[in-house]
Amino acid sequence: MSANKVTGKVLTGIDRLAQIDHPMIQGRSVGLITNPTGITRGFQSSVEVCASLPNARLCALFACEHGIQGQRQAGIRFDNEIDEKLGIPIYSLYGVHKKPTLAMLEGIDTLIFDIQDLGIRFFTYVSTLIYVLEACAEHDISLLVLDRPNPLGGLLCEGGILQPGYESMVGAWGMPIRTGMTIGELAFMVNANMAQHCKLDVIRMEGWRREMEFPQTGLPWLLPSPNIPSMETVRVYAGMCFLEGTNVSEGRGTTKPFEWFGAPWIDGDKLSKALNGVGLPGVHFHSVYATPMFAKHKGELCGGVRLFVTDPIQFQAVTTGLFVLHLINQLYSDFFEWLPPFREGGRPFIDLLAGGDLLRYEIASEKGLKCLVQRWEEDSEKWKELREPFLLYEGGYIQ
Repeated sequence: MSANKVTGKVLTGIDRLAQIDHPMIQGRSVGLITNPTGITRGFQSSVEVCASLPNARLCALFACEHGIQGQRQAGIRFDNEIDEKLGIPIYSLYGVHKKPTLAMLEGIDTLIFDIQDLGIRFFTYVSTLIYVLEACAEHDISLLVLDRPNPLGGLLCEGGILQPGYESMVGAWGMPIRTGMTIGELAFMVNANMAQHCKLDVIRMEGWRREMEFPQTGLPWLLPSPNIPSMETVRVYAGMCFLEGTNVSEGRGTTKPFEWFGAPWIDGDKLSKALNGVGLPGVHFHSVYATPMFAKHKGELCGGVRLFVTDPIQFQAVTTGLFVLHLINQLYSDFFEWLPPFREGGRPFIDLLAGGDLLRYEIASEKGLKCLVQRWEEDSEKWKELREPFLLYEGGYIQ
């Protein structure tokens, strides 16, 4: 089995917005939730497009994690600002408030959402979308989602479904780690399952099929966040992000975030040999030293491991991440630690990333690892059935 290598000419929702006389924006005041990934095929920003709509008035911008220009590092909170060029407010959805408030929505008829997400639960843009859906339902505001490709395609799903009680900014709804859905498809699914629905529509893409990964679309790639520079990073992120819940560097502060991991007490040769000995599909591990310039182990020489994905179709990011945690736990039990909760009485960050506490309790033993992998594979198969009614696009691998 191999992926379809044919490159298509894909038009995203923002490419089609100006072509459609959509009733949600016709004669209305609109707010736009976006960042630098909101860009047309012709390199025009969604801010420019929305500001020039002839039958709508852009009256506010909304910024999620990393800011309206993508200028802030992960986890940096920020306040409301003013767009100096347009003279309109930029409301922060990554500061005091994660959800648009009534005051932010005053005078707005429709919110437009145009952000490139990763199709991965940890990535906070999808959490922002869910909070926006809730706010629109609560305050009777229409929501128009401009659809974009899932960078990894729309066929495969991975990881366990988030358990009730573990909702957070890195997992706001009961979905697996890798959804295999576009942001528009997921919006329809979440809205359909909310107790109070919002007035939602999605401007669909043209030319996208489920087997297409981002390079096949012909669309411009902009960094979704400062530490997701490339498709290689996106490919491993669903599994290597678990390291954010540990005292092991996930590669922030190096040139290969999430593709490299390490710590001063790790022997990269020993760990890479152990990982390669597992025989995980589609990946090779290689010993590499690195000194992070910021974040964990800043300025310290770290032994570590670089991942090389040798077969993108066979590679399983989440399972790979579980084996990485398991072997680090086994080989370096005297040094390895889970990070404590951010707030007193809160849940450990690894539990929020994993969507439950099973990973933290089971990952140390081979039996526990096997049970966790099996349970999460069952969750992924269940998710494929649950998502089916909300899929907007067709496609499949060429045999």
